[in-house]
Amino acid sequence: MKHLVGKKMTTKVKFMGEDVTIRKLTVAEILKIQDANKKAKEGDEIKTLGLVIRSGVEGAEELTDDQLTSFPLDELSALSSEVVKFSGMNADSGN
Repeated sequence: MKHLVGKKMTTKVKFMGEDVTIRKLTVAEILKIQDANKKAKEGDEIKTLGLVIRSGVEGAEELTDDQLTSFPLDELSALSSEVVKFSGMNADSGN
């Protein structure tokens, strides 16, 4: 099993009509997102959304907050939900 440490699992999903590659989040990344979500104040939800997308979408790591907020919210939410679902978490309950 040790040879699997660091292996990335990916799949393609649609975002704004285009294919993007998402990857399964590690336990450490999930814990970081859950911690950020717990600490988030009302109105900070977009920061948590950005953390999920930057962590789980190939090529999104370097997106700035301004770039992220230029996308339609429903598209970002759907993409974030795909990352969460692919990573084995329930999008509704956060675990």
